[in-house]
Amino acid sequence: MSAMRDLPSVERLAASLPGPHELAVRAAREAVDELRGQLRDPQRDCVATDAHEAAAAALVRLRRSSLIRVLNATGVVVHTNLGRAPLARDALDAVAEAGRGYSTLELDPEQGGRGSRQRHVSELLRDLTGAEDALVVNNCAAAVLLACACLAGNGKEVVISRGQLVEIGGSFRMPDVVAQSGARLAEVGTTNRTRLSDYEEALGPDTGAILRAHPSNFRTLGFTEEVEIEALCSLGTPVIDDVGSGVLSSGYELFAEEPPVRRSVAAGAALVCFSGDKLLGGPQAGILVGTAEAVALAGAHPLARAVRIDKLSLAALEATLRIYREPRRAREAIPVLAMLEQPPERLEARARALAGALTAAGVRASVLVSTGKVGGGALPLLELEGPAVEVTVGTTAAQEISRRLRLGDPPLVCRVRDAKLLLEVRTLSDEEAEEAAGLVVRALAPGR
Repeated sequence: MSAMRDLPSVERLAASLPGPHELAVRAAREAVDELRGQLRDPQRDCVATDAHEAAAAALVRLRRSSLIRVLNATGVVVHTNLGRAPLARDALDAVAEAGRGYSTLELDPEQGGRGSRQRHVSELLRDLTGAEDALVVNNCAAAVLLACACLAGNGKEVVISRGQLVEIGGSFRMPDVVAQSGARLAEVGTTNRTRLSDYEEALGPDTGAILRAHPSNFRTLGFTEEVEIEALCSLGTPVIDDVGSGVLSSGYELFAEEPPVRRSVAAGAALVCFSGDKLLGGPQAGILVGTAEAVALAGAHPLARAVRIDKLSLAALEATLRIYREPRRAREAIPVLAMLEQPPERLEARARALAGALTAAGVRASVLVSTGKVGGGALPLLELEGPAVEVTVGTTAAQEISRRLRLGDPPLVCRVRDAKLLLEVRTLSDEEAEEAAGLVVRALAPGR
């Protein structure tokens, strides 16, 4: 118990720390509590650190933001845990401008009264998709919820194929989303085969809409059959088409398996729902485009207020959509598109530069061929082959080095394979690859 008595008081420990008194007291209290817990643990022979060191570390944690920039060396381009799509420079500038002070979010400059926040993106979305009108909410699940609520939320049925009762990110399931809209689910067909006749037999006076959900994060292969969007729209019942990732660009071979938004609009879908932060490469947003009548119903529904998009996401989305008006520029200016289409020679040069920097610092590193993923629930079968850097970590376990890198400043997230670190360069810029080299060297340094 003498060791317990030797611990400094919170007041004395706080007085030895720099920075605001309130934070210093909290850091000191956390440190003392942590050390007391260590001393009470019968499995521990000694305390891991001294009080001042623990308090100083706690103070650093308290003063540091938890939502910070990360270096992504996983090779997963649209990484949900890492914030999905990194924003284009135009979008970042737009967010800074909108957040700097007041903005024209809901101001009608001509009349001087209240306007609609949707006006900032509705014309752009009409131009890019061919739709009669558009509405933006805070994410794609909210878009589907709102679409079902406005077309069938009064207890009517939403008809959907059993093969499309998907689970989206975070264990949210399509049937649960539909149920929360106030609609009733009517399942047709089977897991692997659904025909047009299945839909025809299910339609009746209680039908509010047909819902088609693109299985973006998995594929059913083999003995399968599904109904194309044009055939569904020919049935005369409003169709909600959840296309998932939101492919606005044409000419991308990689996106061949993703349903284009324009096709669904041209087919006559009442509402087409897609994400802003996946293959579109913008901020988190749920986008609805379709007929003027259906969009008006969605905009007038009470849920539209509950799921509306905030001004910073709206600013980023508007800037991203403006880039799409220049298709060739979009392929370079939007990071997701640029990463997916990076020339092999550029990736090879980046990998060799990273491996060279590590080798020069005494780290065993080599370039090999690896495969990345699109991520974000898009194109699950597609493997993005390209160079990566393999790092031999020596006597320290690779998982421990990986943990150190995640806790670094900035954090570096990579893969561990065969007890070695694997740094994928597709998801790093040239500057980030150089920064990553320094982080790895420091994480491997003896006595760190």
